[in-house]
Amino acid sequence: MIKEKESNHPDAKYVDKFMGYQSRLLSVAASLGNFKFLIELLQLCPELVWKVDDNDRTIFHVAVLHRQESVYNLIYEIGSIKDLITSMKDTDDNNILHLAAMKPEQSRLQTVSGAALQMQREILWFKEVETMVHPSLRENENKQGKTPQNLFIDEHAELMEKGESWMKQTASQCMIVAALIATITFAAAFTLPGGSNQDSGHPIFKHRPAFMVFVIADAVSLFSSSASILMFLAILTSRYAERDFLVSLPLKLMVGLLTLFISITTMMIAFAASFYLVYTKDIKWVPYLVSGLAGTPVILFAGLQSRLFFDVVGTTYSSRSLFKPERGMLY
Repeated sequence: MIKEKESNHPDAKYVDKFMGYQSRLLSVAASLGNFKFLIELLQLCPELVWKVDDNDRTIFHVAVLHRQESVYNLIYEIGSIKDLITSMKDTDDNNILHLAAMKPEQSRLQTVSGAALQMQREILWFKEVETMVHPSLRENENKQGKTPQNLFIDEHAELMEKGESWMKQTASQCMIVAALIATITFAAAFTLPGGSNQDSGHPIFKHRPAFMVFVIADAVSLFSSSASILMFLAILTSRYAERDFLVSLPLKLMVGLLTLFISITTMMIAFAASFYLVYTKDIKWVPYLVSGLAGTPVILFAGLQSRLFFDVVGTTYSSRSLFKPERGMLY
């Protein structure tokens, strides 16, 4: 009778409504990554970590679902109760690893460019949450009868295909350029500027400093373009398993782009040195002008491809600190 009176109290519905608003507020803050606001609330009322929304999800479940690492990292500061929170399930029997297996909204995927790098970030999230949960939860099934691993494969099948297509298309286009450079520099090695001495067969300009610049730059260009071809070939012949997107493929793409840039740069240096050797005695300002213009392709390549290169580097190596919490944020 006491419980019935309490439930029928005129203020009870307002209390329930307030608690509902509170749950929605926490859920929205977690989905938007507003960790500063959540920190303020948790410092005032630590028991809010147990508060669940309409889908029985805590702020950490919501953070994983919406890929908000700043909110998720707070789980490192709540002590041993994180084991109890990570074992909680939502209304569809999804544990927190199931939520990590679900594909987030497109706006969160686009925080990194390229389907392959997006796939890399998704695998990174899944691996992180997998280390957080108890091993028994990794094989739990939700209401659809899917384990987290099976759900991840189903949810990311399309993204994985796009990542494979993007990686192969990028590698094949860069490989064509690297092959052209290798062909040119190989031919240039046997077509020396100024020719060779008819009697000794030695290069005429072999004692000129510019000739040594030409030889070294041409050799470096040939070697780096060959290395670039091998890297892009390795990408094209890769198995494209899930784990390949995490380190192997991005690393090969990084090395391939870097060696391709080196080959283009040294090829232009070899061209400028060769032009200087042949035409420096006639009109001196022409070799200097042409040598300056030889830097244009290098600048263009750096400007056009640097964003892709730094995106790959940043996404691959910054991911190591993605889930590295700042100590003392809560307490």
